Amino acid sequence: MAAKKSSKAEQTLRLVKRLGMARPKDAAPYGIEPFHFRRLLHQGKLAQVARGIYRLAEHEPSTHPHHRLAEAAKRVPHAVVCLQSALQFHRLAKQTPPEVWLAIDRKARRPSVEGMAIRFVRFSGAALLEGTEEHSIENVPVRVTSCAKTVVDLFKYRNKIGRNIALEALRNCLRKQKCSMDELWRFAIVCRVETVIGPYLEALA
Repeated sequence: MAAKKSSKAEQTLRLVKRLGMARPKDAAPYGIEPFHFRRLLHQGKLAQVARGIYRLAEHEPSTHPHHRLAEAAKRVPHAVVCLQSALQFHRLAKQTPPEVWLAIDRKARRPSVEGMAIRFVRFSGAALLEGTEEHSIENVPVRVTSCAKTVVDLFKYRNKIGRNIALEALRNCLRKQKCSMDELWRFAIVCRVETVIGPYLEALA
């Protein structure tokens, strides 16, 4: 029995090392029960990043430029990185926002996230589901709005974020050929901001 427990503990540690951060539900397919995480935490072999999320105790601070996005995605798996965080991810802005911007469904319960600056916005229907890409950051699947969708979202939230930021993002997106006019127009229709972004697209065409 002891050998079996040791084997499960080793499997747990290997899994956490491979994923960078892990939840008990990540280990369930391998037959690893949640109590193995708690036991390794008490033994000092695991550290708790947030409620239900663990990493190796000897884990060195990440130097990955998008580590915060991976951590946010691990904490709120159903959310989508958007707006200023997506803007920085796509290298359309130089400065990293102080908060991680995440989109959640309009009807979803607001997640409780402690110890991390996250700003939630609510999208619904196609505005949430379309224009989303999945990227792997530190082995964590992270959903991020595409370049075109990000720019259009900035225009939709221009009163909250600033029209100048949206305009600069639009210019950079086209200058760097990150997307086409057709893609921008498509998402403008999805997000119902055709009349807002239309004049700028015409001026830059």
